Amino acid sequence: MTKADIVEKIYEKVGFSKKDSAELVELVFDIIKGTLETGDKIKIAGFGNFVVKDKADRRGRNPQTGEEITITARKILTFKPSQVLKASLNAE
Repeated sequence: MTKADIVEKIYEKVGFSKKDSAELVELVFDIIKGTLETGDKIKIAGFGNFVVKDKADRRGRNPQTGEEITITARKILTFKPSQVLKASLNAE
């Protein structure tokens, strides 16, 4: 599913114009992005949690040459689904 698909679904279900639907989707994504950039968690009840975690420097190996390299520290985004989402995905 793409951002355009989400806009289309909002347009169909809520009745906003496509322009308003697109602005709404952009606004929600901008808020989520800004919140994650500051390092805060996002918890959406019934869906899951988005958390930014720090990864420290670590040693790695170049698979082509076998040379040891240092993989620099970075931030990663993790998502943990809620029990409600897990249950709905696994419902039979």
